[in-house]
Amino acid sequence: MQSVKKISSLQNPLIRKVIQLKHKNRERDKTGLFVLEGQRELSMAILGGYRIDTVLVYPELFPVLEAIQMLVGQSANIEIIEISKEVYQKLAYREKTEGVLAIAKTKDHSLDSLVLPKDPLILVAEAVEKPGNLGALLRTADAARLDAVIIADPKGDLYNPNTIRSSVGCLFTVPMAAASTSEVLAFLEQHRIRVFAATLTGAIPYTEANYTGGCAIAVGTESTGLSEEWANRAHARVVIPMEGQIDSMNVSVSAAILIFEAKRQLSSPAL
Repeated sequence: MQSVKKISSLQNPLIRKVIQLKHKNRERDKTGLFVLEGQRELSMAILGGYRIDTVLVYPELFPVLEAIQMLVGQSANIEIIEISKEVYQKLAYREKTEGVLAIAKTKDHSLDSLVLPKDPLILVAEAVEKPGNLGALLRTADAARLDAVIIADPKGDLYNPNTIRSSVGCLFTVPMAAASTSEVLAFLEQHRIRVFAATLTGAIPYTEANYTGGCAIAVGTESTGLSEEWANRAHARVVIPMEGQIDSMNVSVSAAILIFEAKRQLSSPAL
């Protein structure tokens, strides 16, 4: 581990780089780097095997020694930098981020990167637009210990700071891939994974479907739902019966209901 440096100027090139990475998707794509903040997020990134390049610490909230201890076992090339209050306030998204930010390397999220067990349980989310929704879906996937989350026709940046924050770091530990809808469907068919499409029309109640065996639960956007390609090629269409005045819920809530029904059946396949 290199010696700790100090930065107090907002005009420092590294600080300007962090700001660019935080706010510009183009910069993240070009460099293959992203910014995370918070002790839990950093520990989750380490747990998920992410390469950490630089750690920035505001010592009033997070002592440098604790940062060094957190990075034990990681690359000796990680740079630790002590930043001033002014710099920290400029970089932090929220007040209670525990005094630490880091620059890390993105991962490969191709379908080929997924390592699936026999009879996996997968969540497919098509065209997720809101970073908060993607983060919530990843939290649900973590809670259920899904084998993978696949984003079909992604509309946003997986490493958007709002996605990282709303996922509470689950972005770093949940196996994840992103590809076009046609590529995802071909991948699932190749691996003989049945698709259960959440739709409003031509569907059976979600509790009547049999999710045992390898399956993927596919959900769409709250505004338009899944595309016809998913509905037409699904093993079954499923719906969550609604008793109120509206016909949809937040996508992460809907996904959680379907996922945990599948988990219930998998734990009690005879039922």
